[in-house]
Amino acid sequence: MFNILIIAFSLFFQTPKNIYSFSFKTIDGKEVKLSSFKGKKILIVNTASKCGYTVQYEELEKLHKQYGKNIVLIGFPSGDFGGQELATNKEIKEFCSTKFKTSFLMAEKTSVKGASISNLFKYLTSQENPDFNGDINWNFEKFLINEKGQLVHRFRSNVKPLDAQIIKNFN
Repeated sequence: MFNILIIAFSLFFQTPKNIYSFSFKTIDGKEVKLSSFKGKKILIVNTASKCGYTVQYEELEKLHKQYGKNIVLIGFPSGDFGGQELATNKEIKEFCSTKFKTSFLMAEKTSVKGASISNLFKYLTSQENPDFNGDINWNFEKFLINEKGQLVHRFRSNVKPLDAQIIKNFN
């Protein structure tokens, strides 16, 4: 009986091999399974509306328009860094669509660090990759996922969305 409990426990708490076991809610409240993007590259970015890096929304939109056939871009608004995100999903959506004319996929406001970190970001920040792992340092960090749902690169906030080190992954 003890062995059965151990096996059941390990199966239940087993670390996922890719991001396809995760889902999120869009800024409009719709559930999206990351498994729906199997076979595509995904760029996940934690965003904020009142940050010095907020101007990166412009390049994120250009990246989405230019490479949207090759990559799924998902913004995850977060107020975890100095409360630099607007209070509600409605305000965030209005800000992004009005000021930056964003058309890429946006998640609802999400915690990306600390005790209330979402399971997706807990997973992403713990994954080995050639760049670095561990906590997110600030808004607009980027996570590049390959076609198999595995984290292959991370980029700090100061790496702009159209930087060559990001773009080379989409050609």
